Amino acid sequence: MNVIFLTLDRFLNINDREISEDLMRKFRREGHNVYVVCPRERSFKMPTSLTEQGGVSILGVKTLNMQKSSIIEKGIGTLLIEGQFKRAIKKYFKGIQFDLILYTTPPITFTNVVKYLKKKNPQAKSYLLLKDIFPQNAVDMEMFSKKSPFWWYFRRKEVALYKASDFIGCMSPANVEFVLQHNSFVDPQTIEVAPNSIELAEQVSLSDEEKQAMRNKYQIPINKPVFIYGGNLGKPQGIPFLIECLEANKNREDCHFLIVGSGTEYGKLKEWFDSSNSQSVSLYQRLPKSDYDKLVQCCDVGLIFLDHRFTIPNFPSRLLSYLEYKMPVICATDPNTDMGRIAEENGFGYWCESNSVEAFNSMLDRMINSNMSAMGEAGFRYLSSNFLVDNTYGAIIKHF
Repeated sequence: MNVIFLTLDRFLNINDREISEDLMRKFRREGHNVYVVCPRERSFKMPTSLTEQGGVSILGVKTLNMQKSSIIEKGIGTLLIEGQFKRAIKKYFKGIQFDLILYTTPPITFTNVVKYLKKKNPQAKSYLLLKDIFPQNAVDMEMFSKKSPFWWYFRRKEVALYKASDFIGCMSPANVEFVLQHNSFVDPQTIEVAPNSIELAEQVSLSDEEKQAMRNKYQIPINKPVFIYGGNLGKPQGIPFLIECLEANKNREDCHFLIVGSGTEYGKLKEWFDSSNSQSVSLYQRLPKSDYDKLVQCCDVGLIFLDHRFTIPNFPSRLLSYLEYKMPVICATDPNTDMGRIAEENGFGYWCESNSVEAFNSMLDRMINSNMSAMGEAGFRYLSSNFLVDNTYGAIIKHF
């Protein structure tokens, strides 16, 4: 088949170990012709261009900055990207007949691109990988209300995107239930679980000496279990609650907390860290990727935080990296996501709501007294059965 994939991911190298790149390599290995359309943000100072990498055609479209930019630029960029993608596809992919139109949220503004591709390729099927549910998540974060014109505009876009999709793949069963509950026009036969997934890499396990060296390099205690939070530090992660939890445990002597990440709320975390004089917390904004990957292997438990105000069932992709490194998890989230329930039911983690420091501390105590190694192995087994690219590819390809 000829597969066109529309994404906001930067997609700079087909061989990168990222969720989108992993899935597209899987399609390529299965013999499909893969065409990727992705942004080339203005900060890259690159023109729109078509390149080929490892048998995959990558069309980088010049856009405004879509990541780590101001809300205003990101908002304008989201509105403009639909037309920019459409014009680039017309120019560079003229004459190619596509069989599968694959696209993700964010953004929800790909509707006209999808409609254009379906008109040009009447035999093609369109498949939406629904990675977040917008604009409801913005309402949850109080970015605007349901009385705002922004809500009505983006809600119409959301409905149009769902209606233009022959199939919708969601991150978890709770996401499927949420979409059906709030969009009665969606046919239950066209929506399913097709989660974020990864391709397992051949990993060379670090020796005890190497782990000790990495911990020493980053001043992490050697003789204590380390709880790591790695990834985005933005409003969806509920950073004020994370700070409350760290404050309550800043003098704890039976474990250590390692926070590695960046985002709009990093400054709040850094301000607390500088004034806390905590001996049980380490904070790093950025690390070399090779060091970060090694450091993760030196940790014992993965932490996941989500803002308690969410009514949509988010399913953060950082869970996959924790499970890949055979780490159990503690999920402190809203009550609507099913991530914590899945972790507990399958024996690889504990869950509490992200509005009670006491409940979080209870989960810490429970984890410290658990068989973390066995829980990590259980998580890896669950990952291998549910979150590999074979699973997502299989969910999509069964329709052809």
